[in-house]
Amino acid sequence: MGVKSFLNSAAKLLKLAKKPGRDELWLSIKICLLGIAAIGVIGYVIKIMSALLQAWSTVPGVESP
Repeated sequence: MGVKSFLNSAAKLLKLAKKPGRDELWLSIKICLLGIAAIGVIGYVIKIMSALLQAWSTVPGVESP
């Protein structure tokens, strides 16, 4: 693909593109925030599990491998 054909393709795409409506934009924002929250919850659960495993491995009377 040459530079000229790329620029022509980009120009066609920009002519077809339109601004999202208010509802579509709000839906995109909600989906992004939901994804960010899900990743945060997963990270928090992993952190809690790690802390619990570390605390369990330092209990007196329990031998570590």
